[in-house]
Amino acid sequence: MSQNTLPNPRLAPLLPGHVPELMAMFEDYAKRGSYIPNSLLIMQRKPKLALALTALHSEIFDPEGQVDPGFKRLLAFVCSRSAGCRYCMAHQVGGSFKLGVSADKFDAVWDYQISRLYSRAERAALDVAVAAGCVPNAVTDEMFEEMKKYWSEAQIVEIVAAISIFGFFNRWNDTMATPLEEIPIEYGKEHLSSRGWDVGKHVNR
Repeated sequence: MSQNTLPNPRLAPLLPGHVPELMAMFEDYAKRGSYIPNSLLIMQRKPKLALALTALHSEIFDPEGQVDPGFKRLLAFVCSRSAGCRYCMAHQVGGSFKLGVSADKFDAVWDYQISRLYSRAERAALDVAVAAGCVPNAVTDEMFEEMKKYWSEAQIVEIVAAISIFGFFNRWNDTMATPLEEIPIEYGKEHLSSRGWDVGKHVNR
């Protein structure tokens, strides 16, 4: 069976409230004026996994960390682009904007290596993110040494953590064919489609 004829989704998102112990987490999304990701609604079948992953995500994107959370979203985007996860790419558009990344800077991330909107430090970290999203991993010692010129060891841990959690999300959402929600679809159409992005297997049927 080809990818285009696979059932979508492979496991259906369960309605919020299916697992009472997750309701506080979902209510937090509502308080922030956000949608509940279908990835988590699918994951309700293993509540402890959903809670643990959400806690890890919150820690990685802690606003009190040493690396700007908005920049971490850009790292997540380029890593997801390398991995080919259209679901995660679309999610990072709105996520970046909410954390203060301008539309101009986000749109320039495709050409970050030559864009004046990106510093040498940011380019070094983004190079690592792009290479880390490849299979097999394409990060070189030279890339890492370049990153160490600009970032402390604690900052590098945060950077690699932001990249790595999307290694999980990329594989989860591409394997599950997680249906994209309406809001990230609109972000994707506006900011990604001119670069060849489409919903692909993440269409919500």
